[in-house]
Amino acid sequence: MDANISLDSLLSIIEQKSYGVEYQPIISVDGQTIMGYEALSRFYHNEQRIPPDLVYATLHDSPFTLHQVELAQKKLQLAHAPKDKLLFVNLDQDSYFAGGNSTEHDNAYLALFRDFNGPLVVELIENSEINDAKMSLQMIVEMANHKIKTAIDDVCNEHSMLSTRVLEEVDFIKFDRLVVNNQHNPVFMKLVEALISYAKSTDKKVILEGIETPTDLAFAKSIGVDFVQGFLFKTQFISVRG
Repeated sequence: MDANISLDSLLSIIEQKSYGVEYQPIISVDGQTIMGYEALSRFYHNEQRIPPDLVYATLHDSPFTLHQVELAQKKLQLAHAPKDKLLFVNLDQDSYFAGGNSTEHDNAYLALFRDFNGPLVVELIENSEINDAKMSLQMIVEMANHKIKTAIDDVCNEHSMLSTRVLEEVDFIKFDRLVVNNQHNPVFMKLVEALISYAKSTDKKVILEGIETPTDLAFAKSIGVDFVQGFLFKTQFISVRG
């Protein structure tokens, strides 16, 4: 699959505002209680769903357009979110810093999050670039200054770089599905176990993504994570269209 989509397709998506959002539940590890929802971006072209990673990969060639699309997505995600549970929203570092001068509290995303009438967690993607880690840390500090909780996503993804400073500052640690896929790798699991132990000793909560079968859920219970997320659990609010 191509890493990008055609510019004509992207332009059509933006012009027609063919955006959507899907809320995936985050469940207690016993599989019984919904703790919150992650708002997932959705895009459509000719009534076909376009993978969001392809859209965002193409948008990264134009930071301001990335910001425009991301901000529209965030407005849609917050407008339709259930208000009685934690809402997790992803935010790209490049989008955030294209959104205004955050040091003067004049950032479009900070303003949007401050006005949201409900509990919120902002997820930062774990990246492979040192500059991204520095931007992530600045974002976390600025979110904390506004009493907004944060999470680090994709921890243990093979393409990510783990920033210990970022890890120190967040409230939630989200493990990539690679943890499920590598559960029989004893060396890899030593790292996972150490990170879970660190989280418990520092009052952070751990979420394991990629739970697709009852066997996956049993594995999550065995390693002591707090919450799970994945296709095993029914999505509650599907494809609200913008």
